[in-house]
Amino acid sequence: MSIKKQFIKTKPVCKVTFSVADKEAKVVSVVGDFNNWNPKEGELSQLKNGTFKGVFELAKDTSYEFKYLVDGNFVNEPEADSYRWNDFAGSENSVLNL
Repeated sequence: MSIKKQFIKTKPVCKVTFSVADKEAKVVSVVGDFNNWNPKEGELSQLKNGTFKGVFELAKDTSYEFKYLVDGNFVNEPEADSYRWNDFAGSENSVLNL
């Protein structure tokens, strides 16, 4: 799993690339504050090498909570900027700071 941030100088957004290397997975999504935790809006595309990848334009100067949804199981990003406890989920969420 990894996150790549590319800040756009001409717009107040950051292109964020989410990658999940899991050859056994069938469906992988990134869900979070930026897409109302909707798996359909955060579905990642599977590449030929088995990695799932997606690019999202997110507003700069914002902090987002998120998780990956891998075949129905929530997974945190090991390279997240930080983690925040969420009472609703009863667990920590990954945090992305832009």
